[in-house]
Amino acid sequence: MEVRVNTRGLLPIHVRRLKSQIEAQLEPPPAPSVPGEIDAGIRQAVKRLQEAGIETYESCEGSNGHSYTEPTVAFYGDSRTGLRAVAVCLDYGLPVLSLRRTWDVLNSNELTGPHWEITFRRRML
Repeated sequence: MEVRVNTRGLLPIHVRRLKSQIEAQLEPPPAPSVPGEIDAGIRQAVKRLQEAGIETYESCEGSNGHSYTEPTVAFYGDSRTGLRAVAVCLDYGLPVLSLRRTWDVLNSNELTGPHWEITFRRRML
C-alpha cells in the first residue's frame, strides 16, 4: 500500500489512525485508572498546561475502556487558548497529534461548549 501526502502536506485521517495504532504497540500498557487521580500517561501534559495557566477539566491517557482512545486533555479557553496550549506542549517536546474545538450535545439535544481537546501520539511516562 502506497501512502502519499496530499497537497497540503497532511496525511489522510485513516493513515494517521493506522500510524497511531502502530505507535501504540511500541508504548507500555496503560495504567489502571484510579478515580480522582490523573492517569500516569497524561500527567506530564496536564501539569505543563496548568503551569501555563490553561484551565484543564478532563484528561485520559487513552486506551480501550478509557474515556478516550488516545491520550487527551480537555480544557477551556477562548480562540487563542488552543494555539497557546499547542505551543506549550511543543516547547516541552510533548508528542502532539491534534487540536480540536468541540461542542457536546446534551441528552436534551442542546449544544454545550465549545471547549478544546488536545490529543497526543502516545502516552508520556
